[in-house]
Amino acid sequence: MSINLFLSLVVIGLSMIYFLFEPMKLKKAKLDEVPQFSLFSFTLYELDKTGLITLMKGNEAIKYEDRYVIKNIDYSDNSKKYIVNMKAKEGLYKGDTTYLNGDVRFSREDGLSFFSQEVIYNKTTDIAISEVGYVSHMGLNKVSGSKIIYDNKNNTIKSENVYAVYNAQEKN
Repeated sequence: MSINLFLSLVVIGLSMIYFLFEPMKLKKAKLDEVPQFSLFSFTLYELDKTGLITLMKGNEAIKYEDRYVIKNIDYSDNSKKYIVNMKAKEGLYKGDTTYLNGDVRFSREDGLSFFSQEVIYNKTTDIAISEVGYVSHMGLNKVSGSKIIYDNKNNTIKSENVYAVYNAQEKN
């Protein structure tokens, strides 16, 4: 085989590789936001002059610039008349608003509690909203519905599609 034939085959082969094969198109990961830090098995205390305002516990939390994303959140708000406690599988704490998802349990120290799959709690207005089905208990009384707006400050509850079982007590 002559050198000219060999070089011609090499040039044809390289030309085929150049024109027929496309380079891999790699997707570049777009990092819109980077977590500032992550915590595992933590307790967060918020204090002021009067004492404990907020207590938040969780198994894992990721802190971004404007929010915390928490797994197995246990959140207590002691800033109002009644202490409010909320537990859920997942939570997002942003500013004065807490978004809870997955087996949410909302309870107040006077015995009122309700269960739902999603709750939004605003600490400033002291209002909890669940726009999915819920079940509420206070003592032996049970209420269920499709939506609840609970105003802890004014001690009022608004609900839709309500079904209630109320146990009346006789006065002596």
